[in-house]
Amino acid sequence: MPQKDYPQTPDGRYFVSRGRLWRCTDPGLEGSERRAAIKALMKARRAVQLAGDDAAAERAARADVDAAKRALGERGPVWWQDGAPDEGGHHPKNSNYAAWWAALGEAEQARGS
Repeated sequence: MPQKDYPQTPDGRYFVSRGRLWRCTDPGLEGSERRAAIKALMKARRAVQLAGDDAAAERAARADVDAAKRALGERGPVWWQDGAPDEGGHHPKNSNYAAWWAALGEAEQARGS
């Protein structure tokens, strides 16, 4: 679940930020597994910042970010089992969530912009 107050799809799969659908963390993760992946993600993000002009260090840190995001279910294979496609990266109006998005109030849509 997103930390900020972004609009979240009714099925809990995505939240909307910067006008795009972003996959939520897998709600089926155990607490300790989730905490470990979040800790790894924060460490990797710090490493990206600290890499500076060291391209190899930045590549390694970005690979660690990707691995942590995959462990959280935010990238890679989808965590739901109903066969629905991954619509991450799409604007909600250009997805299966178009009716939900259109039904939101203007203020709520603005929170996802």
